[in-house]
Amino acid sequence: MSMADRAGAPPRAWQRMLSGRRLDLLDPSPLDVEIEDIAQGIARVARWNGQTVGAHAYSVAQHSLLVEAIAGRMEAGLSASDRLAVLLHDAPEYVIGDMISPFKAVIGGDYKVVEARLHGAIHLRFGLPAKLPGALTRLTKRADIVSAYFEATLLAGFEEAEAAKYFGRPNGYPLDSDPSWRALLEPWPADTAQQRFLERFFAIDAAR
Repeated sequence: MSMADRAGAPPRAWQRMLSGRRLDLLDPSPLDVEIEDIAQGIARVARWNGQTVGAHAYSVAQHSLLVEAIAGRMEAGLSASDRLAVLLHDAPEYVIGDMISPFKAVIGGDYKVVEARLHGAIHLRFGLPAKLPGALTRLTKRADIVSAYFEATLLAGFEEAEAAKYFGRPNGYPLDSDPSWRALLEPWPADTAQQRFLERFFAIDAAR
């Protein structure tokens, strides 16, 4: 094919994964979703655009583990399937990256459309409903906001008053009383985040 022929071709809308899968962003198939690809990607995507303290970026994989832990505390009777959905709440970012909220607002609705399609394919791949129940979506959002407050104040340089303005001040979540939470807020190397995310995924999946 000549350069001219290629120039007239539609733009490529798929990404090749290390597993060998080719995921179409415009029409993602659950059959092309692999948990190892998700873990690989989100362990290397930085929260806060990398503007965090420490020797390593605070990854989306590590954030996902924290949000799932917080959601489990908010709802002690959370089922394994619900925990899996919370753990995967940012899974589309293995393809589209983690855009900060101000930039999402600038881009508008197209980002949300692509994200929703990817989320639906990921959910179906792992036996979850394409669209989650409203109560679970709201719980995940609440846990995500609590996580954002702690990440902002402990990692991203926000003053407590500033973080409270944007995320609210969480009550009833003393980090010192739960060392496991504190550990989830100490940035890990990418390979550690990847492995621990996979371990948690398989543990929850086995409990189903």
